[in-house]
Amino acid sequence: MLPIKVPTYAEVDEPAKPAFDQFTKLTGKMPNLYATIGYSANALNAYLEYTRQQARGTFHAREREAVYLIVSQINGCKYCLASHTLSAIKAGWKEEDILLLRAGTHPDSRWQVIYNVIHSIIENKGGVDDGLLAEFFGLGYNEAALIDLLALINVMSFTNYAYRLTNIPIDFPEAKPI
Repeated sequence: MLPIKVPTYAEVDEPAKPAFDQFTKLTGKMPNLYATIGYSANALNAYLEYTRQQARGTFHAREREAVYLIVSQINGCKYCLASHTLSAIKAGWKEEDILLLRAGTHPDSRWQVIYNVIHSIIENKGGVDDGLLAEFFGLGYNEAALIDLLALINVMSFTNYAYRLTNIPIDFPEAKPI
């Protein structure tokens, strides 16, 4: 694979620079993956707005982090597993729970169903059998929650694929293997 260089602030177009400024102010750095997405200011800004809008959906921050970890595990994205392990811990998950979520074996059956729905959506290009959907709805989720889950899968798959495409250096502590 050809190396893709992580761009610096000076190397991105002006419309991407506010995102660099915001991340640097909030976290002290611009994560390599977002910086690399910043080669396209349009892609970076659209992604960030889409992500912000998903925060208004069915799943609160702790649940979104669990979904992001499951998606990243299924998609095989080491970068997002590293960054979202830290985010999940900040959102209240314990490291042992994170490993169980990623494996689809968390003792809370709700997370097993959600894992199976996510796995089916990714592996079957959106397809989920009726029995599994019935289990999801049986947890108290509705159609809006299903579409919100699909949006979260989409949000995370974008960054998973961006990492797999570019293979840029991981600038977070690596996640433990399951």
